[in-house]
Amino acid sequence: FLYFSETHGISFRIQITVKELLETDVLLRLLFHLPLNYPSTLPDISVNSDQLTRAQCMDVKHKLLEQAKKHLSEPMVHDLILWIQQHLKDIIKQSAGVCNEKTTLSKGTSTEDGIGMLLLHLDHMRAKAKYVKTVEKWASDLRLTGRLMFMGKIILILLQGDRSSIKEYLILQKTSKVDVDSSGKKCKEKMMSVLCETEVQSQHKRFQTFEVKEYSTLEELQKEFETAGLATLFSEFVPPLLK
Repeated sequence: FLYFSETHGISFRIQITVKELLETDVLLRLLFHLPLNYPSTLPDISVNSDQLTRAQCMDVKHKLLEQAKKHLSEPMVHDLILWIQQHLKDIIKQSAGVCNEKTTLSKGTSTEDGIGMLLLHLDHMRAKAKYVKTVEKWASDLRLTGRLMFMGKIILILLQGDRSSIKEYLILQKTSKVDVDSSGKKCKEKMMSVLCETEVQSQHKRFQTFEVKEYSTLEELQKEFETAGLATLFSEFVPPLLK
């Protein structure tokens, strides 16, 4: 898929399968975000794979960025894809030896990219069950935690995780057919607003899971935010939605 923004550049996702690696095929999902001044500026790259650990995915990403620096000021995406197909096995072998150590070191600390947080507001969900299932799957695939929250007519999605994964989630939310229109046809989300996109701060509690929750009162919803150390986020963005 391809997503273009006049202010942010181009984003696109590529899936490649590397054959006969570690006795199994490895499916890599690569998200490239090319800023407006690419290739004078390096692309942002997100790496996900069900066959690799998060640490291994980060190693693959760092190696790709190292390789990208060698191609600065010239188109590089095609070269990077060919390069990773040839070198993935070596990267994983190197990563395997330090994987446990890295996991221990990174526990409770941010990744190099920082841990991002995103608060979205949706106007409505006509096909609610299907929509909720889709959001849950995306959060799971991208290893994002947080809440999908319903309170009266208010629908909020609060996400925490790697900033590259949050970027990919936003693209999925904007470009996929997640709901149905008034005539029952599948449609993209056109009534979503990004209320806040920021980094997780030390006073914020990290969500361990992604959950779908319904609240009967505004006070219940407010308590959810306060418990997570997000009282300011609530007071700034949620009450205006009631007006």
